[in-house]
Amino acid sequence: MTALAIAVPAAAETLAIRAGRVITDAAQPARGPATIIVTDGRITAINDPAAAIPAGATVIDQSSRTLLPGLIDAHVHLGGGPDKPFWNEAIETDEHQVANGLSNARITARAGFTTVRDLGSAKMAGFAVRDAIAEGLFPGPRIVEAGTSISIIGGHGDVSGYRPEVNAALASNNTCTGPEQCAARVREASQRGADVIKITATGGVLSQQGRGLGQHFTDAEMTSIVATAHGLGLKVAAHAHGARGIEAAARAGVDSIEHGTFADAAAIKAMVANNTWYVPTLMALVGIEDRLGKSIYTPTVEKKVRETLAIRGQALAAAVKAGVRVAYGTDSAVYEHGRNGEEAGQMVKYGGMTPRAVLVSATSGAAELLGISNETGTLAVGKAADIIAVDGDPLADAGQLAKVKWVMARGKVID
Repeated sequence: MTALAIAVPAAAETLAIRAGRVITDAAQPARGPATIIVTDGRITAINDPAAAIPAGATVIDQSSRTLLPGLIDAHVHLGGGPDKPFWNEAIETDEHQVANGLSNARITARAGFTTVRDLGSAKMAGFAVRDAIAEGLFPGPRIVEAGTSISIIGGHGDVSGYRPEVNAALASNNTCTGPEQCAARVREASQRGADVIKITATGGVLSQQGRGLGQHFTDAEMTSIVATAHGLGLKVAAHAHGARGIEAAARAGVDSIEHGTFADAAAIKAMVANNTWYVPTLMALVGIEDRLGKSIYTPTVEKKVRETLAIRGQALAAAVKAGVRVAYGTDSAVYEHGRNGEEAGQMVKYGGMTPRAVLVSATSGAAELLGISNETGTLAVGKAADIIAVDGDPLADAGQLAKVKWVMARGKVID
């Protein structure tokens, strides 16, 4: 095995991680025993086990395990939780959401997810969590943050279910009508520091509206959002359940369809034609199924829950067959944080994906969607030391992604 290495600065912190086998790229065969050298948070060498360990390096023994790239969850909500009533937003402060987010970020990292894309948080709370972790104040994953999603008035993502004056008091100024105002909302999100734009292109399952899961934004509004975001160098993630909303969002050029529950042949054809990524979030269905009939959801929501459960995974299976690119995402907060790895088994069971394809979706695939392939997604010299360890073979057993034993995020062990 050829050693790969780069020069390291003097007086750097160096770690040597011994591995029983290494998956450097989920799309390629695994390598045998190796030692990964990490210096100041970056991979500086992937050596034969017999290669000399740099003087002064701290040795971490994972020689009985398989090392692989840290996992990526492209759809989380770190500030939320699955058992809170819908009216909780009327009493929970943004400061408390920050505390929730930091706690859930650590739980998520310990589960093996060294990068997440947070697609919806309260006002500035998500940015505070992202920045605190990036500055090293708290342990957690790398966060690609959307902030508050952009919605239509009275639609999924807008405040509803209260007296009008309460709705107004809780509103986040995140709604828009018409192409010009929707473009302004994108620019405002960019001004706040958004890394990605999240829109609610269709109705939602857990919102209190009982008007179905069809298209929300007009075609012109979505086209304006996408053009404005792309002009600012930002990608667009579209929450979309109904088939026509999925099709319209794909044609408008969104970068990813989130959920995609009722995607039909025409919607999938549009996704293929526009090279749109699909983030299926099957764990959301696990979360809502676990809570169905337990007085957690209102009757309006329970009706929509039953509709989505009736066709669970069918859209993913059809999308995979059609060649749609799939990125791993779970919709955490609809289920308990830390169970993110269970999505892998759902993708195999309902989507017909192979364990290798699932692992690609959770590493290099998701990294490509998020635009961070130069930083993470594979284990390579020069990239961030986002590394996890499992006992088994995740290329053959997708369930291993729910059994992560050791985690390093950007060169720091998450204990």
